[in-house]
Amino acid sequence: MSSLKAYGKLDEAEQARLEARRKTRKRITIISLSSIILVAIVVGAVLGTTNSSGAKNSSDGVKPLATSVKAICDVTLYPGSCYSSLAPLSNSTEIQPTEVFKLVIKVAMNELSNAAQYLSEPAGILNGINDNMTTVALDNCRELLSLALDHLNDTLSSGSASLLQVMDDLKTWLSSAGTYQQTCIDGLENANGTLKSDIANHLKNSTELTSNSLAITTWLSDILGSLKLRRLMSFPEDNEEPKWLHSKDRKLLQSSDLRKKANIVVGKDASCKYKSISDALKKVPKKSDKRFVIYVKKGVYYENVLVDKDMWNVVMVGDGMTATIVSGSLNFVDGTPTFATATFAVYGKGFVAQNMGFRNTAGAIKQQAVALMSNSDLSIFYRCHIDAFQDTLYAHSNRQFYRECNIFGTVDFIFGNSAVVLQKCNIFPKVPIKGQQNTITAQGKFDPNQNTGISIHDCTISPYGDLSSIQTYLGRPWKNYSTTIYFRSNLGSLINPNGWLPWVGTSAPSTIFYSEYQNSGPGSSTKNRVKWKGVKTINVQVANKFTVNPFIQGNKWISASCVPYQSGL
Repeated sequence: MSSLKAYGKLDEAEQARLEARRKTRKRITIISLSSIILVAIVVGAVLGTTNSSGAKNSSDGVKPLATSVKAICDVTLYPGSCYSSLAPLSNSTEIQPTEVFKLVIKVAMNELSNAAQYLSEPAGILNGINDNMTTVALDNCRELLSLALDHLNDTLSSGSASLLQVMDDLKTWLSSAGTYQQTCIDGLENANGTLKSDIANHLKNSTELTSNSLAITTWLSDILGSLKLRRLMSFPEDNEEPKWLHSKDRKLLQSSDLRKKANIVVGKDASCKYKSISDALKKVPKKSDKRFVIYVKKGVYYENVLVDKDMWNVVMVGDGMTATIVSGSLNFVDGTPTFATATFAVYGKGFVAQNMGFRNTAGAIKQQAVALMSNSDLSIFYRCHIDAFQDTLYAHSNRQFYRECNIFGTVDFIFGNSAVVLQKCNIFPKVPIKGQQNTITAQGKFDPNQNTGISIHDCTISPYGDLSSIQTYLGRPWKNYSTTIYFRSNLGSLINPNGWLPWVGTSAPSTIFYSEYQNSGPGSSTKNRVKWKGVKTINVQVANKFTVNPFIQGNKWISASCVPYQSGL
């Protein structure tokens, strides 16, 4: 048995090719940014105005429209797909760049809808599939593509009037839409025949167009970040509180004991109408802007819980992180794809869990077995106990915050492609099966424009059990742009002096971003760390970018939840 179970090897040749292409385009973009036409594009994109020069041909016969489209597509990883997606504009004589942005997303949605339809058809490659692993993986794909469509639709419906204010949201939703499509493909790694490659081919256009939309958004965001341009455009600061934060909700969340304010109580005793969490969730209002509190009394709840995507703003509170426990045992070895093994899975946005435990009891021998998975944007886990072995915490997508949680595991036990901050948490590597090494993180950023990464701030890493003969590493790069930072944390002596472990071979892609800043403890010395190009020494300004406020915009939504947090270093 391999000491570490891989999800799929990094294609270093493909990574190098994309990186070379990205660098070339970056040089072109730098030149383009100095031109008047791109200033006009940016101003037009934000203000929704028409490019005044778009109605006339230039002296050499090239329309300003074509120049504008080329300038936009040159910032993307897939300019060929970008040009094709903008073909409907070929006969236009003027351009509204916001419409260009919307068109790229609309075409991506159309391609994604076609791929989703293909997966839903009973004929074709889906015929004859009879193994449970592949069947569940295909069900996951349908679910993931539905989530991706939701996020693209959110991006499309955000409007252009407040483009600057919603830029962080747009980047998050587009990053997540790409992650959902990639997870669909990853989940078919063990499928028979050509199923994985066939579905990847059907998703090729939509993944490229989603990436292009993200690149354009990131490019605009970077330019709009200029204080000079911000002042020029006279944009107001965005100080709006979350839409769900009504005065009653604020008073509710400030309550000294949320359990007394619960809408529903779940418990094992005869006085409780609801005996399971799943039954209680059926009563949650759909897509509500108001907080809905579920109090789960102490006890062990043997169930696999799903907080569905239309269950918004649920607050779930227990009697303590080791008193109220949700327990399951689904796992990879017994035939369930990793994405579907989670004991507790959250999709609905604005979810908050307090004083609860989530565990997967499958054991180390069963390999991937997730205790908690969050796809919930703006989700918070406060004083929670998260316990399994391999793949314990799947911080899959969107923006997430963990505070004062205890997290246990062995291989890649904090993983995913969300923008996540873990603050004042206790991280406990456990004893793995014989022959395995421990890796705390496996971050899955695969597109350079995604705003994702794992930020571990003011946490403590300690052994759980005798790890004197076990090699334990801070993490390993799951994907080409894997991004992880530990700062102001206490690292125990269990950490291998090399710090980081390759996914394959002896090195890592140069495009990863791994860093440590002002950590303490016997395992914090960076003297003998691996000498990869992607392992960075950073200053306070860079470290601060990974704190709660700039990285996940937490000063609005975390403060509104009344959960304690530290916004900066």
